Amino acid sequence: MGSLEMDHSSDEDTDLSDSELDEEVEQYLEELKNGKHKVKGADGVFMCPFCQKKRKRDFNLKDLLQHASGVGKSNSDKRSMEEKVKHMALTKYLENVAEGGSSKPVAEEEPPVDCDHDEKFVWPWIGVVANIPTRRANDGRFVGESGSKLRDEYIRQGFNPSRVHPLWNYRGHSGSAVVEFKKDWPGYVNAMAFERAYEADRHGKKDWFADGDQKSGLYAWVARTDDYKANNIVGEHLRKIGDLKSISEIMEEEARKQNSLVSNLTSIIEVKNKDLEEMELKCNETTNAIKNVITEKDKLVQAYNEEIKKIQVSAQDHFKRIFSDHEKLKEQLESQKKELESHIEEMEKRALDNESESRKLAEEIEKNSVKNSSLQMAAAEQVRANEKLLKLAEDQKREKEELHNKIIKLEKDFDEKQALELQIEQLKGNLNVVRRMGDDGDAEVLEKVEGMLKGLSEKENELEDLEALNQTLIVKERKSNDELQEARKELINGLKDMEMSSRAQIGIKRMGELDNKPFQEAMRRKYKYNVEEAEEKASELCSLWEEYLKDPDWHPFNVVPVKEGHKEVINEDDEKLKRLKKELGDEAYNAVTSALMEINQYNPSGRYITSELWHYGVGRKATLKEGAAFILKELKQKKQRLDID
Repeated sequence: MGSLEMDHSSDEDTDLSDSELDEEVEQYLEELKNGKHKVKGADGVFMCPFCQKKRKRDFNLKDLLQHASGVGKSNSDKRSMEEKVKHMALTKYLENVAEGGSSKPVAEEEPPVDCDHDEKFVWPWIGVVANIPTRRANDGRFVGESGSKLRDEYIRQGFNPSRVHPLWNYRGHSGSAVVEFKKDWPGYVNAMAFERAYEADRHGKKDWFADGDQKSGLYAWVARTDDYKANNIVGEHLRKIGDLKSISEIMEEEARKQNSLVSNLTSIIEVKNKDLEEMELKCNETTNAIKNVITEKDKLVQAYNEEIKKIQVSAQDHFKRIFSDHEKLKEQLESQKKELESHIEEMEKRALDNESESRKLAEEIEKNSVKNSSLQMAAAEQVRANEKLLKLAEDQKREKEELHNKIIKLEKDFDEKQALELQIEQLKGNLNVVRRMGDDGDAEVLEKVEGMLKGLSEKENELEDLEALNQTLIVKERKSNDELQEARKELINGLKDMEMSSRAQIGIKRMGELDNKPFQEAMRRKYKYNVEEAEEKASELCSLWEEYLKDPDWHPFNVVPVKEGHKEVINEDDEKLKRLKKELGDEAYNAVTSALMEINQYNPSGRYITSELWHYGVGRKATLKEGAAFILKELKQKKQRLDID
């Protein structure tokens, strides 16, 4: 049929009469029915044969029908009349499919008309090939051509088989093979063409079973009832892979499948519609729930803001109270400071009075020295006494000042232990000076100093008691830790002797042990045709890497900073690890690095495997309590089983 050559923007697009339009549509519809244009793909999806350049080509039946109808009824000037006619024909074709018609071309849906519908074939379509050349190998068994070579040859000849399977027995290649064709009518056509080609060359089934001439070359035919029931290697294989069916039976079975498929699709559509309604209902409910949650959230935010304001007001009041208390304490310290200064001034005044009196006394002694020698000696002694008194007064003044400064420092740094310890001896010296002077005016200062010394002595005693208690607790902790470690070792040994289920939560994990499964998988991929060699190579590699793990000189780690300090991580640039990852893959690399991390964590110095009590449920070390509870549970279950038995 000739194509319609029209310009997309031409005014002649609308010059076709209704009869001409219907004729063009019918011509394209006949092409669709005859299979000239492919509508349905291999995966059951539909495609538009007239929109090959479109990005989306895969549709379901409903969407493709909507697409075709929309293009056919389009009034856009951008679409040509030819494109509209094609899609109108596609619309009619799909409507026929939707009403129960076939979406496959006739050549694919129906068998050839001239075939015997009651003749039984082996289903799926199977061809038999005989007289394949064989030869005896060194081990005494027969070998012949591979199935893939024969299949490629048949594909070049246009028979399109899906597989050629040579038949083998205890003697080797039997010289026979079966040719499998696709389970559809084109497969049947190919199978019959395969049979007719050999019959034309006098190498068909009759020629093979005919008596007389010596057979040469390949003989082939399509398997039927006598081949299926034959008591030979061909019959045994056919009975394993196929069934006997006539073309009528196959057509009836396909019709049943088609009706069942339509029924299932109808049910699925109904279920999907119900699900859609339920989803819409749930969506509305969810929308309302979200609105309620948003409203509730707004209320909570408002309440939170009000509570924050109350807390801020309360904090401000608290700070004001603290500031007021601080000012009061400051005033008290100022008052105490003034009292101490007044005491110092009074003591200085007394020292000046004593100095004045001493001078007057010395003058009187000098005036009367002539009169009495004894008075002169007394005067000299009195001068020495007065000098000592002056020196003592100056020392007292200096000590008073130092005492004043120390008292202020003690009041400021009352809670600091080191400052108190440095001042104890100085305060004691000052106290002795005051005591020797016997000045009643300093009784208040003396009492205050003695009270502070007494408090310091009590603090020192408390500190000594705390240090003694701390040492006792450290000894007890070490002893308890040793006992816990011994108990943990005994628990691990006990679990080793018990028969554990593979699903147990608590067990013994060998930290640093190398998992050999990734090495076995890697060697199986590499030596997929030699299982024994793969196992041997995997064992050798596992032994080699276990030795690497034990080597203390191999330390492929980098130290990186973290919040808690520093930690060691795997050095990905290590040559051994890079070569392992490149040659054996990520699984083997992960197995080695996991063992490295475990052995570096649990035994970095010895670099050997250690047993650890492990909680497999959460992936961590199990506590002593968890292990003990698990053993008690296991013993209780064993006792219950013994009681039942």
